[in-house]
Amino acid sequence: MTATVDSRTISIRIERPWRTVYDFTSVPANFAAWAKGMGETLQRLDDHWIVQTPSSRMRVRFSEKNDFGVLDHALTASDGSEISVPLRVIANGGGSEVMLTVFRLPGMSDAALAADVDAVERDLHALKTLMES
Repeated sequence: MTATVDSRTISIRIERPWRTVYDFTSVPANFAAWAKGMGETLQRLDDHWIVQTPSSRMRVRFSEKNDFGVLDHALTASDGSEISVPLRVIANGGGSEVMLTVFRLPGMSDAALAADVDAVERDLHALKTLMES
């Protein structure tokens, strides 16, 4: 049996059509405008994306563009370990709802998990401000 891990899903409403929000967020280069945790160091290298985290340089694989609002991405460290980041944009009336799930990583303290959740909340608020302005 596979054990589950502690997780938090952070959600924010954005007063813009879901397709508009999805089209913007589905472009990896646009992460720099709203996702401080990844956007500031995200760069294209040949046929893939690289991000510099506080602990290491990681390869980033993004979902293919789709009609379902799925923006999942995965970060892979040099040792092969992977961090999965489920991210969705869905319709909410005439606007949208953006949801990102943070998973507790092995050995992650409560304080570190809370810090990750806080960072995601700031990023999603930045996205909301950007999309609604």
